[in-house]
Amino acid sequence: MDKPWLASYEPGVPAQLSYSDQSLGDLLDATVHRYPQHIATNFVLKYAVGGRLPIGGKLTYQRLNDLVNRMAAALAELGVGKGARVAVMLPNSPHYIITFFAAMRLGAIVVNINPSYTSRELQHQLSDAGAETIVLLNLFWPRLHAIRTETQVQRVIVAHAFDTLTFPSNLLVRRAQQREQDWVDVPASSDTFFFADLLRHTPNLPHVSIAADDVAIFQYTGGTTGIPKAAMLTHRNLIANVTQVSAWVQDGRPGIEKMLAAIPFFHVYGMTTAMLYGIWLGAELVTVPNPRLIEHVMRVIDHEQCTIFPGVPAQYISIINHQHVNTYNLRSIRVCVCGSAPLPLQIQERFEALTGGRLVEGYGLSEASPLTHGNPVRGRRKVGSIGVPFPDTEAKIVDLETGQPLPFDGETRGELCVRGPQVMQGYWNRPEETAMTIDADGWLHTGDICTVDSAGYFSVLDRKKDMINSSGFKVLPREVEEVLYMHPQVMEAVVVGIPHPMRGDETVKAYIVPKPGEQPTNDEIRSFCRLQLANYKIPREIEFRSELPKTMVGKVLRRTLIEESLKNEPNS
Repeated sequence: MDKPWLASYEPGVPAQLSYSDQSLGDLLDATVHRYPQHIATNFVLKYAVGGRLPIGGKLTYQRLNDLVNRMAAALAELGVGKGARVAVMLPNSPHYIITFFAAMRLGAIVVNINPSYTSRELQHQLSDAGAETIVLLNLFWPRLHAIRTETQVQRVIVAHAFDTLTFPSNLLVRRAQQREQDWVDVPASSDTFFFADLLRHTPNLPHVSIAADDVAIFQYTGGTTGIPKAAMLTHRNLIANVTQVSAWVQDGRPGIEKMLAAIPFFHVYGMTTAMLYGIWLGAELVTVPNPRLIEHVMRVIDHEQCTIFPGVPAQYISIINHQHVNTYNLRSIRVCVCGSAPLPLQIQERFEALTGGRLVEGYGLSEASPLTHGNPVRGRRKVGSIGVPFPDTEAKIVDLETGQPLPFDGETRGELCVRGPQVMQGYWNRPEETAMTIDADGWLHTGDICTVDSAGYFSVLDRKKDMINSSGFKVLPREVEEVLYMHPQVMEAVVVGIPHPMRGDETVKAYIVPKPGEQPTNDEIRSFCRLQLANYKIPREIEFRSELPKTMVGKVLRRTLIEESLKNEPNS
């Protein structure tokens, strides 16, 4: 296959890499062996004393490994074995890292769950995955309690933010949180356990044989059909993608970097680029549980002198436009890899001027662990491009009707297809959809419409799927539409993503045709959605219409709605 992009690689980036057959547990072991006394996690909840005193805690790689082994032994004693699904509903914290690697030690499968999910969304994912164990923060327990009998969950492990902290941070955090209105005291029961108690177990692990092709995580995604399903990512997939990222970011300094882990770990992008790549490097994972508090993120960069910052456009945009940005020293940032949504050039230039670091755009999807493309970190970047394929990653565009390969001329549009060691094993329990997404030759059909130029730089123009990028999260229009159709006053509804020129992502907009004689209001619709959907899925804009534009066969013309909205509201 012709690979013109190889000529665009930076000197030193190989076309092919060697991949080990190690498991993700082995990845942690290797780093613990190299850097036992280096700081592994630096959990920063907040700052006190005028923003100077960090409230949180640090764990060395040796201590982290000990806690991982203790949690693994405890889980094994509770009945968690190879292939068991362990749902993880946690913000970025030591709890997540400990639980993740404890599951890897046992050959279990981590089911990543968005902490903002409502009970309805949580019930669907737990049931679909067949999860019998869930680890979650105490604040999320009421949502599980409301639907637990409708799932297969047999054991619940409740974490508290202060579990891994030392004195006085543990005491300060405990007292502060217990004063909050949303504090939840979880009652003890025979099948409810507490994270801190399990960490006291003796770290005697059972011997478990784990192969590189064993499934490591279920990463839920809408894929190309818009129906939530689990991409089965193996140990080999994830190790391969981390190996590729490491080769791409050539100036990553083992044992030295401070990784700003402000992109959620439950999102495969954050899990791979921040957590797994950070541990691969032996970096200090500066862990931020709430990335939306941008001033806190800036204070963390300033105080902790973070050097690598994987993120999404919305984060970089919020930083450069923050009214207090000039009061923080952000010059420690060296490298930022941006994904999830298009990165506007002006944002890239302003952020680099502010930090002195290098901000490059890449591309990926959950089905590919997730990264497949990137702009060279120190080499040539192409404006508006997702860059070139990673080492050992093949890419092409194909005709939407015939599936035939199309030319690399920078103008012809086709569906992007990729193939490489990071591509998933398939979708859990959905062989037909797997066959629709990965063809007989191993090509993953992404559903994204691209062009590619003669130098091998790909540019995403549109989505074959109608997925919406909202603040770095993926919103499935069909899922929101189903909720809207549940409203007694709604006759027809369609949801689209309206590009936002300032944020660089999309606004969730709903078009609704009310039932005859009904006049629902925006507030009524949003209040209804709030009971059924996570906050980022709730339509920010609502337009009531007498009818929706449709094709001859009755299909709603989503693109027409988007174009009309952009024409009428250019600054939306």
